[in-house]
Amino acid sequence: MKILVVDDHALVREGLCQVLKGLDPAQPTEVLQAPDCAHAFVLAQAHPDLELVLLDYHLPDMNGLAALAILGKTHPELPVVILSGSANPSIMQQALAQGAAGFITKSGLSDELLGALRRVLDGEIYVPTSLAAFPGLETDALSTSRQPPVFSPRQLEVLQLLLDGCTNREIGAQLFVGDETIKTHVTNIMRILNAKTRTQAATEAARWGYRKSSTSSPG
Repeated sequence: MKILVVDDHALVREGLCQVLKGLDPAQPTEVLQAPDCAHAFVLAQAHPDLELVLLDYHLPDMNGLAALAILGKTHPELPVVILSGSANPSIMQQALAQGAAGFITKSGLSDELLGALRRVLDGEIYVPTSLAAFPGLETDALSTSRQPPVFSPRQLEVLQLLLDGCTNREIGAQLFVGDETIKTHVTNIMRILNAKTRTQAATEAARWGYRKSSTSSPG
């Protein structure tokens, strides 16, 4: 598993590297580090096998929301979790509305962080309980689809494998299709589900009844 940590404080990055080693005992976790967004974009481009990005909200060259928007365009299938030193419901709402897979405060415990990241890697959107209950928070920002999604037979096959946690390469291998074709299918699936990230697409599909299974029909 490969994760990118973006934070301008070296001690924070090193601390997260140590914590992330306990994310999945079944496989080693490689953590890449970037002190700013410019370096993060280069690393994300150079490592297409990234599975997760932890992105600090306050960075020297741009804020996390601006970086999130760029990553959403260049790597739409890559889950990005915003890290913040303050529990600000407004910032969290904006981050989730722009496609973040989760929002985590730096004041939390290591076990809470690992639990949150495991949920994100399973395709969920993570919101801290303390912020989820904040008065006036618009949770509808996570999903704006109201009409049932309509997929082609091939899109249904790709969607099911996506829900099962397969990477684009794994999906292509199972369907005997090239990576670029699968990327196009995933992008179209996200568009149909009105999702900005792969994680949001999985969450929105689940709301319409699609589940991790051997079938590709809702219900």
